[in-house]
Parts: sequence; structure tokens; C-alpha cells
Amino acid sequence: MNKKTTIYDIARELGITVSTVSRALNNVPTISEATRQLVLKKAKELNYSVNKIASSLSSGKSNTIGVIVPTMQIHFFAEAVHSIEKELKKHRYSLLLYQSNESYADEVNGVKTLLEAQVDGIIASLSLETQQTAHFQEVIRQGKCLIIFDRTHQDIQAPVVKLDDFEAGYLATRHLIDQGYRNIGFITTNKEITIFKDRVRGFETALQDAGIPRHESLIVRGNLSIEAGIEGTEQLLQSPIKPDAIIGGDDFTAVGIMQALKAQQINIPATGVIGFANQRFSSFITPTLSSIDQQANKMGEECAKLFLKMVKQKDPYAAIEQVVLNPILVKRESTARNQQS
Repeated sequence: MNKKTTIYDIARELGITVSTVSRALNNVPTISEATRQLVLKKAKELNYSVNKIASSLSSGKSNTIGVIVPTMQIHFFAEAVHSIEKELKKHRYSLLLYQSNESYADEVNGVKTLLEAQVDGIIASLSLETQQTAHFQEVIRQGKCLIIFDRTHQDIQAPVVKLDDFEAGYLATRHLIDQGYRNIGFITTNKEITIFKDRVRGFETALQDAGIPRHESLIVRGNLSIEAGIEGTEQLLQSPIKPDAIIGGDDFTAVGIMQALKAQQINIPATGVIGFANQRFSSFITPTLSSIDQQANKMGEECAKLFLKMVKQKDPYAAIEQVVLNPILVKRESTARNQQS
């Protein structure tokens, strides 16, 4: 069995001290660039790999960041994670990814697992089930960097990167009103998640500003999925006031809405449909789906920037920042009522 190369082997081969090798591998500024390159070249020749756990125990840093997302099946989260990793890679950070699968219990286990892995911080978006936040409070208690993005919680006193979801709901509704729709339905989640409540508030405010009455029967609170979109639409079509447009709480729900309308032979965009997230499939389905772009790439970049700022501070929570991004309306065929021939 081959013996694993250690920093002692590198030091012996180069005729330098072990501490010099260690400082060169850890990018300590007092080591010259020539020495660092010499050590890196020899480490590569000897097939040396860093024992990150041992390194983190001695230095207090693992150069690893944990990321928790509800699911990677939603393109928004995949894009955000890609941007986080891309930015942090420039600073020699590795990423450990954990999916909560919209489960509070899995989310708690994810935080525990990442803390045990000695990560330097956690960037997380909450599951739909999350109401208690003790697991995130533990991250803060341990002095690790914590950043919450997209789905936030008022009890977590940590930096936040999010969309202006009130504006997102307002923008989607205003677009429908401008296209001539008046009886606008909304299929959203019944979970107590801030971003979804904010979108409904934006929806209601846009109706009020336009002098359009709000009808409780046109708001369906349940789940977010294709199936939920189908079921919610069937419920709305039984309402005393028939919707002439429906907002889906996300793009998957919006796809369900479109399927249900097609099954009833209801023309789209005579009845308009819009979603949130601007998933890639939105521009490939028929008709193409109007959506609110949540700036996933920008959100990931901002999360990485906040982490890099926090990790350099003696107290990462000395100043708790909040980055709020503007939603972007993407107009497609599903709401192009005014363009119908």
C-alpha cells in the first residue's frame, strides 16, 4: 500500500523547513512567490493532497462553505448555487451542497452535518416547512458565517440576499392589468414563507391601485407544483367569478395552470398565465410562459460577496447587511392578450 505524501516529505525533498512548506501551501504572505511555486510544483510531483479536516483543526479554517437549498430540481436554485461556487472558487473555497427537499427535518440534519464537517460558513434558503430556526441560531452561536437567501425568516439575525418579492407580485399583476385582464386569480402556497406572502401583498396592492376589487375566491392557497397548478385551476374555474388570468406561485405551478386550461379547451392568452422564477423551460413550452426573473445568478454572486466580507471580520455579525434585488418581468406569449390577432 502506497504511503500518503505529507508536508514532511515535501520539506525533506526541497531541503526546507516543514513550517515553510505549510506557509507556502496556505498562501501566507510572508512566503515569497518563488518559494510558493517551488513548493506547489514539488507537492504536485509527489501527488500531495491536503488533509482538510486536520488543516481546519489546526488553523480554525477549512476553506469550505456549506450551501443548503430546498431542491436542485428548480433551476433558480441550481443557478444560484452555480454562481456561489464560481465566485468562491476564485478565493480557493470548496462547496458542500445539501438539499433539504422542502423538509424541515432534513434541513436541521443538513445544518448539523455541515457544522460537523467544519465548514467556515453556511449559505441557506429555507424549506417550505421551516418555522423554527434553532438550527440556524446554532450556526451563529458557533461564530460561523450564516447568510440566508431567497426564502428568509424574520427570527434569523443574519445577512440576507433576497428579491423584492412585494414588487415581484406587484409587477406580475400590473403586467396582467396592462394587458386588459381584470379577474385575476392567484395560486400560491399555504406555508408561512415570507416571500410568498409578500408576492400576494404585491398582487393585492396592484389590484387596489388599479381600482379592481379583490375576490378571496380567486386566491387558492395550497402547494406549489404542476399538480397543485392543475387542482388550483380546476377550483378557480368553479368560482362564481371566472378568472381571465391566473398567477402561479412558481413556474411549475404555472405549467399546471396551463395544462388545466388546455384540458378545458380554454385559450391561452385569452386567459393569461404568468409564473415566478423564469425557469429555462418557460421559453420552450407552448405557448411560451411569461415569468418574473428572480436574478438567480446575481443572488448567488451577492451571497458569495457577503460571505467573503464576513469571514474576514473578527465579528462576522458586527454589521448585518441586507441585499434586495429587483425583479425582472419577462413577457412571453402566455400573457400577450393585446397582441392576439
